[in-house]
Amino acid sequence: MKIAFVSQPLDVVIPPSQNSIGIWTYQVARRLANSHNVIVYVKKTRSKQKIENDENINYKLIWALPNSILLKLSDKLARFSNPKKPLYTAKFYNLEYILQVALDLKKQQCDIIHVQNCPQFVPIIRAFNPDGKIFLHMHCEWLTQLDYEMIENRLQKVDLVIGCSEYITDKVRRRFPHFASKCQAVFNGVNLEKFTNELNQKRQKDNEIKKLLCVGRVSQEKGIHILLEAFKKVVEEYPQVHLNIVGPFEELPKSFIVSLSDDNQKVAQLASFYQTDKVTGKPISYLEQLKNKITPEIAEKVKFCGPAAHAKIPKYYQEADIFITSSFSEAFGIPNVEAMASKLPVIGTLVGGIPEIIVNEKTGLLIESGDSLALAAAILRLIKDDNSREEMGENGYERAIKLFSWKSITETLVKQYKDILEG
Repeated sequence: MKIAFVSQPLDVVIPPSQNSIGIWTYQVARRLANSHNVIVYVKKTRSKQKIENDENINYKLIWALPNSILLKLSDKLARFSNPKKPLYTAKFYNLEYILQVALDLKKQQCDIIHVQNCPQFVPIIRAFNPDGKIFLHMHCEWLTQLDYEMIENRLQKVDLVIGCSEYITDKVRRRFPHFASKCQAVFNGVNLEKFTNELNQKRQKDNEIKKLLCVGRVSQEKGIHILLEAFKKVVEEYPQVHLNIVGPFEELPKSFIVSLSDDNQKVAQLASFYQTDKVTGKPISYLEQLKNKITPEIAEKVKFCGPAAHAKIPKYYQEADIFITSSFSEAFGIPNVEAMASKLPVIGTLVGGIPEIIVNEKTGLLIESGDSLALAAAILRLIKDDNSREEMGENGYERAIKLFSWKSITETLVKQYKDILEG
């Protein structure tokens, strides 16, 4: 098969630094490239970027306007537009990028066109590629949050909708029952070999100081403020504890999640964290607000580690005792699977695709989002119970092997490609 992946312009696919969707594209593409012709379209991020072929993958580097300009414009215009039709959903958004992609796809004559997370790209790709099989792969809830007629029109031009979790896929089936037969779930995954190699080199841990870990973008919907509130309560009872927060300081525009969540009050209330300075009028970052909440009692026990190349992430899991996800919104959550592959017990929230990853009381603990008391109690329970931590870690590792290896995910995807091509 000849397969093309169309990345979001904001995706970082080529190592060393990658975002979550970029990781998925890279890990699956490199496995498909062993036996198929694979093209990956990515936005050119640096003027001197020259990588075009790597691991049998043909990267097509597309120049386009910086995402930051478009995102700032999107948020500024949001107050004047229909919240269900934000600027980033318009066909002209990132038009210079997707037009180049669509025209090159016409030349390439691919069997499969796999579009990551951007339904607005579908009509343009279809216009130039009437016979191509288009797969729309959603890593968020936009298909069930954005304007019904707009999304329905775009789904008519899609051959298969893929959700990164059953949570995403089921919501699409319920909203568009006439498209239910062309909706499937394909999980995100983990590079088991990389994390297993790190496990084999695991250092002896301090029996007294317990290390907590959170990995992900420092953004409002990740609920880091709830984690800090819970951590303060933990320190009051168990002072020998440390928290590492690893991830880029990149909060999403309010229009991406918060403004669309009128059916989820907990998420909608996160709007209060999108603040501006009353004097200067400049935005006050979520990170700045978090640091202002850190009390002297916990200041030396919390570290914002910032972004890390994905190849360096395993060492943080290696050093941790407990992994925590405090999200209010999460379509899947790759770090949860990475933690399980590292034999860590995982504490997560009962939102989105997280309950499909964590088995409560077996591979970790599930709590309600926004509940700092419940989160603190869960952390303290695992801190004090060495046997449970070890047992949950082993169970999580076995589950990661069974469900979340990139090999099995790639095999599932190939089957879906073939079903559409042969159907």
